Amino acid sequence: MGNLVQVQERKRLFIGLLSVTLVLAGLLTAAIWYLIFSPEKSGFYKLVLLLLAMALIGLILLAGFGLAGIVLTIVRSRPFVPFQGPMRVALNTFFPLVLVLGRAFRIDLDRIKRSFIEVNNNLVRARQIKIQPRQLLLLAPHCLQNNECVHKITGSVDNCHRCGRCSVNKILDLRDKYGIRVGMATGGTLARKYVVDYRPKAIVAIACERDLTSGILDANPIPVLGVTNLRPNGPCNNTDFLPEQLAWAIEFFVK
Repeated sequence: MGNLVQVQERKRLFIGLLSVTLVLAGLLTAAIWYLIFSPEKSGFYKLVLLLLAMALIGLILLAGFGLAGIVLTIVRSRPFVPFQGPMRVALNTFFPLVLVLGRAFRIDLDRIKRSFIEVNNNLVRARQIKIQPRQLLLLAPHCLQNNECVHKITGSVDNCHRCGRCSVNKILDLRDKYGIRVGMATGGTLARKYVVDYRPKAIVAIACERDLTSGILDANPIPVLGVTNLRPNGPCNNTDFLPEQLAWAIEFFVK
């Protein structure tokens, strides 16, 4: 029960900040609208303000429908198809503004990103996607490898000697069990290359909060289930993951 409550709080954090961001954007639009009718402003200045206000109104309406779609999808555990486009606008366009608002409220940014990942995972799970194993790409960070290992696995994960000193062996076990594709990435550039090369229909990604959020946004519209890595030795140093959590994410997609 404790874990369930924690997950719900994570979702509420991002959704709450997104709602506040939309309200603030609405207040900004109202202020611009007020300036349009100010007698001291020139006609050209008013025209520019009018165009800006109309653009903001359109964006706020789209994001508002998107927010409603996100909430309905999570509550119903079923995709709300008519609002798919507005939902992408709400997530992609307003996510940086949510981070700015969180920083202003002195909320830990990793908490906000974990909340975003949880919201994204709920939206993906609601779609009930089933694909063939070779259509699924598992993206994992190279920091899972023991930092004393001399074998380079970013070019080919099969260079791993499977000695069991790090988590890469677990990745290979899951790959062999399910028959999926695996890419070990040093960063966003190599991760995007794997996506281009393999052309997956879905992705399961292991990473820190920063890399997961950017990867989820970059991969859109490809569905991504994010698994936050464990960092017992600090960031980017002999990281780990929960095998059962990763296996569950794989099994969600794979027939």
